[in-house]
Amino acid sequence: MIGLPTLMQSAAPLVGQRRFDMDMPLLIAAICLLGLGLVMVSSASMEVAAGQLGNPLFYMIRQVVYLVIGLGALVVVLSTPIRLWEQFRFPLLFLGFALLIAVLIPGIGREVNGSWRWIAVGPINIQPSELAKLFAVVFLAGYLVHRQEEVKESLWGFVKPFMVLFPMAGLLIVEPDFGATVVLMGAAIGMLFLGGVGLFRFITLFGSLAAAGGLLILSAPYRLQRLTGFLNPWEDPFGTGYQLTQALIAFGRGHWLGVGLGNSVQKQFYLPEAHTDFVFAVLAEELGLIGALGAFALLVFVAVRALYIGLWAERAGRLFSAYLAYGLAIMWIGQILINVGVNVGLLPTKGLTLPFLSYGGSSLVVCCISLGILLRIDWERRQALREAGDE
Repeated sequence: MIGLPTLMQSAAPLVGQRRFDMDMPLLIAAICLLGLGLVMVSSASMEVAAGQLGNPLFYMIRQVVYLVIGLGALVVVLSTPIRLWEQFRFPLLFLGFALLIAVLIPGIGREVNGSWRWIAVGPINIQPSELAKLFAVVFLAGYLVHRQEEVKESLWGFVKPFMVLFPMAGLLIVEPDFGATVVLMGAAIGMLFLGGVGLFRFITLFGSLAAAGGLLILSAPYRLQRLTGFLNPWEDPFGTGYQLTQALIAFGRGHWLGVGLGNSVQKQFYLPEAHTDFVFAVLAEELGLIGALGAFALLVFVAVRALYIGLWAERAGRLFSAYLAYGLAIMWIGQILINVGVNVGLLPTKGLTLPFLSYGGSSLVVCCISLGILLRIDWERRQALREAGDE
């Protein structure tokens, strides 16, 4: 077991000779997003919290608690060597499966609006899919390192990881959580491509998964309704197109500079899930096009910076760190594109949080954990370069 002294000795990014020796552009951008997210969740949730719970600050207080937990998790992850993630990738994978199975068991899982996605632990709800996606990326990063030649040269080596990922995707669909399934499989495909899978096999896999996704959409009437509803939401503005039309009204009201922080009309019981899935629409209404583009630019910067951290680690020969960073970056990119695409009407309505900005404890904590992993990867790479230069 790893004791506290060992962890503290490893926590050089915080307590070493070079204090706060981290990728400051990534850290500063992430802190700005976390701060903006707290402000927007507070603004978007006040009317709903006051009307439904009698306390306008209810969701803000919970988000502050989640943020404190997330920052604590970030510090712990910064103190944890990346080799431990590689060493414990199988136990973490089994834990992810256990959580996904547990959430489907009545009495353990919590059902909300027909979906079994949460496990109640006292006053806190844990969303197992967020942790399962992270653990799947850790597992796949280890697989790409230890089966590198097999993945590149053998069809079997290419297929094997999906014998693990498909059952996990199946459990996500049963919840149902189609958005998390898309993000998980997208991250897996991206990691395999960056891991050196041949183009023919990659195209074959991508086509097969796209066909499977199409069948999943056609197999459930509500998914097909969402797919067709977003193409012309004004055809049924009080039915299948309700959420999207209200979101588009929010964007229209925002104009260039917005109506002012706290002055959104759409959050006042017009736009469902205003502080979770559609917080970006409220942000656009209150801060305008300029504010929305600024927030989106920060999100893109964080995701692209994560890709660069993976690239730098790969060039340094630290392959597990590189694939892990790639996987985390692709997950962020997927969630950002899907959430923003849903908000502006480019994609069918899908319940998927926006990293760093949306309300939700599991999403926020996992984002902080992922940020800590990326900062640790970059620090270990630079530390190795310094040690090599001193020799």
